[in-house]
Amino acid sequence: MGNSQTTPGIVAGRLPADRIQENFDDLHPAYAPHEAAVAADRCYFCHDAPCMTACPTSIDIPLFIRQIATGTPEAAAKTILDQNILGGMCARVCPTETLCEEVCVREVAEGKPVEIGRLQRYATDTLMDAGKHPFTRAAPTGKSVAVVGAGPAGLSCAHRLAMLGHDVVIYEARPKAGGLNEFGIAAYKAPNGFATAEVDWLMQIGGITLKEGQALGDQITLPGLKDSHDAVFLSIGLSGVNALRAEGEDREGVEDAVSFIAELRQTSDLTTLPVGRNVVVIGGGMTAVDAAVQSKLLGAENVTIAYRRGQEAMPASKYEQDLAAQNGVRLMFNVQPVAVHGNGRAVEIELEYTTDTGSGLTGTGETVRLAADQVFKAIGQTLGDTPEGITLEGRKIAVNDTGRTSLDGVWAGGDCASGGDDLTVTAVAEGRDAAMDIHATLVG
Repeated sequence: MGNSQTTPGIVAGRLPADRIQENFDDLHPAYAPHEAAVAADRCYFCHDAPCMTACPTSIDIPLFIRQIATGTPEAAAKTILDQNILGGMCARVCPTETLCEEVCVREVAEGKPVEIGRLQRYATDTLMDAGKHPFTRAAPTGKSVAVVGAGPAGLSCAHRLAMLGHDVVIYEARPKAGGLNEFGIAAYKAPNGFATAEVDWLMQIGGITLKEGQALGDQITLPGLKDSHDAVFLSIGLSGVNALRAEGEDREGVEDAVSFIAELRQTSDLTTLPVGRNVVVIGGGMTAVDAAVQSKLLGAENVTIAYRRGQEAMPASKYEQDLAAQNGVRLMFNVQPVAVHGNGRAVEIELEYTTDTGSGLTGTGETVRLAADQVFKAIGQTLGDTPEGITLEGRKIAVNDTGRTSLDGVWAGGDCASGGDDLTVTAVAEGRDAAMDIHATLVG
């Protein structure tokens, strides 16, 4: 966040330490065993389960809930992890309200679904807390695979390949593994270092070497990886940040929301993290909500999310929108930034009202100004530098349905690859499926 600590209006310690700690407690407390049993008992164990179809990783949800109901949560965890090795994190961060729980028969009939996400967390936590890793590594194949990026897709791919007997080297640009699970989601969704603990647990499979501080294009190159490994999987995420295209966006106090969240996630004492008095977040997705809510929890007095389209088009789910509102965040729709005003630093942001003409979004000319000493950009990210020899589709790496790129021997998945919906659970599925295709290619 640069020198924002010296910026008037952006200060640390707006709330006492005990209040901040309380604010950042676990968003959804874990089930006790008896609560899990009661929740599991609500499941109809549908034969043709719509929840399973709605899950991007195709977890056998009725089976794992039945296993919880019969008192075998560790078996339930194995059912989950067979399909989704990051099932513990996905149970915390998945928008279950728009995936498995939205199509639950109980939701359709009664408006109250089986709490699938919390049941999944109960099962995976039970297994991980016991220190168990339910998978064993196959006999070594003698093949080596490079995985570039230790986010959800890369970790999923690496684990599956290692389990199948391949040697895997993960090259990670940051000093710590985890990707957006570690750096990019709200702290209250995964407190107590869960992302790090999950990576450590995943690595128990063996056969995986993690090399941190290794960025593609700097310390490592794609031709070099192809020469030293039998296959390469790219899961490099999105490192570029879209511009506001608003006058004055270079003023002090205008920052990238992802960087703010990353710093928050890596700060050991949240009372030292500066936040503005008047915060405006530009965007409408999960990152916008995470940045806005956490600003409020740090003590910002006025926090506004400004989204250029109507509420029905907002990418963040209704649940996330409600969470923002419950925490005192103001939601503004049909507004786009045109200028950030101030003498060197942000003081106000000017927003223009928008309308959808049917052929696209356009400004109406009518504007409104909001006090803003801190403005967060949460309007999406871009790939950054294109890996050498790789074809793009739009602004992402072009891949087929098993993650193959245009370059022989190179696969890709996660946010950097075409298709998908930029969800952790989708990235896990893409990494797993690419691993199976890499395996078939190497041993076939």
